[in-house]
Amino acid sequence: METGRIDKPMTEAIFDTVILGSGCAGLTAAIYTARANLNPLVLEGHEPGGQLSITTLVENFPGWPEGIQGPELIDNMRKQASRFGAQFRLGHLVKADLSKRPFVLDLGREVIHARTLIIASGASARWLGLPSEQALIGHGVSSCATCDGFFFSGKEIAVVGGGDSAMEEALFLTRFATKVTLLHRRDHFRASRIMLERAMAHPKIEFRTNVSVEEVLGVEEKDVRGVRLRDTVTGEESELAISGLFLGIGHEPNAGMFAGQIDLDDDGYIRTHDQVHTRVPGVYACGDVQDRRYRQAITAAGSGCMAALEVEKFLEEHGR
Repeated sequence: METGRIDKPMTEAIFDTVILGSGCAGLTAAIYTARANLNPLVLEGHEPGGQLSITTLVENFPGWPEGIQGPELIDNMRKQASRFGAQFRLGHLVKADLSKRPFVLDLGREVIHARTLIIASGASARWLGLPSEQALIGHGVSSCATCDGFFFSGKEIAVVGGGDSAMEEALFLTRFATKVTLLHRRDHFRASRIMLERAMAHPKIEFRTNVSVEEVLGVEEKDVRGVRLRDTVTGEESELAISGLFLGIGHEPNAGMFAGQIDLDDDGYIRTHDQVHTRVPGVYACGDVQDRRYRQAITAAGSGCMAALEVEKFLEEHGR
């Protein structure tokens, strides 16, 4: 059995803290709470390792001058947390009752209890759902311009979307790419006027409207070489040669199971105050599930540290 992972039922178990999610935020929280002898339980979620687990080279995480592969970085953090006593369990939360103490966490096949809860369940990027797209994630297909834009210096790329996220991605990518083609399935945009005008005025950005991406080309080569497009008005198909494809169609925060129990904003992100506090004492949120602005590995890790320190303080004050 892998070190730190438990597989037997824990129906009657009560944990000092349970951490939902095993990306940068959750694993940092696990390291800190484990070092504080809180014996955290980490529920790994439906996407163990978070978005870094599907990322290739990470060059902007401090301490790795030559960069590090995303899965390796996550594995290192996981081993570090395990070393101090963190326990890991495959599974995800089905529903929770935060009105009771200890909190009641329903995992579907079992129920566990927690004195404190750290929500680090992340936000899942919206994808087009194409088999070719999924096959090329990390090989030229990305949902994070800030993370991967540098790798496309001197190349022509495309961004899919019509909202502010797509405009921001396209504008950022002009720092590296020689040309950015913005692909949108309609001829009108959800983006704010100022963002749309800024993108339209940029000499490196070209707009193609009324087109949908039907296929990402380059699966056999394991490297994006273009996209096959369909005109949504005429049905005519064409190909666009590019070296990278970025999805700018937003993210879905994984917080729906807490609706009505803690505050969520209009898009489903957890509202926090004083950095990581929710309105329920003893429940904290960190990482992409509450950060819609930065969404970086390092900021997620930082907020995971904050949540862990708050848990330690809460338990001390409430007589652990």
